[in-house]
Amino acid sequence: MTHRYRRPRQDSGALTLSYVIIVPVFLLFLMVIIQVALWFLARSAALAAARQGVDAARVQPVSMAAGVQAARSFARTSGAGYLLSPRAYPYRTATTIVITVTGSVPSLVPWLPINVTQVAQAPVERFTTP
Repeated sequence: MTHRYRRPRQDSGALTLSYVIIVPVFLLFLMVIIQVALWFLARSAALAAARQGVDAARVQPVSMAAGVQAARSFARTSGAGYLLSPRAYPYRTATTIVITVTGSVPSLVPWLPINVTQVAQAPVERFTTP
């Protein structure tokens, strides 16, 4: 009668346990990277839209409605997919035009709302004699 030597199985399930810990951490890290990329793209689109609005509003004759329309239109086309519900708000002083564009970012976590706000300003065009 031969006896086989059996090693104690102390690490049984260790690989599965390590996957249970590592995979959720990896997926969370991946989601954070994607969320930051979406935030950055939405922020860039909002700033570009605000600049478009300011450029449209500052030319003579000054039209704030044209600036707001240009900002909204640009935000809807260039930020489609990552700048949700873009809104533009104008402000004007005697020498400066300010357009603020706001919107929200698609969130990978449903209960985490992320909003972006970007502001662009420029002087009103004036014609002067030399």
